[in-house]
Amino acid sequence: MTEPPKRIRVIVGGVQLEAELKPTKTAGEVYAALPVEAPVNTWGEEFYFKIPGVKDYRETATTQVKVGDVAYWGAGQVLAIFFGRTPMSMGPDPVPADRVNVIGRIVGDATKLRWAIEASRIRVERV
Repeated sequence: MTEPPKRIRVIVGGVQLEAELKPTKTAGEVYAALPVEAPVNTWGEEFYFKIPGVKDYRETATTQVKVGDVAYWGAGQVLAIFFGRTPMSMGPDPVPADRVNVIGRIVGDATKLRWAIEASRIRVERV
């Protein structure tokens, strides 16, 4: 019997969404580091923030991401949540500044995060 996917809750501004994590080592490291509350940065329609102490196994390192993807960028010890276009986007999909490990996906409508674009802090916790 397989174990159900791990879920996390993202709280930023007045928006609260859940994400389902992939069964990867890097996703497990991020899950183990939670809860985290940190100042949030934006890059286009991407939230990112420091989440120290996570080993990046680079299992899924890619620059191909979709709206709703949750990714870890090991070089910067940063968790990124994509909810729209970034400054490097040529089409509707976000494009990260560097290769990231996609570790999960927002459940539901990730574009709701646009309502929190002015937020200064983000909290990510286990569900």
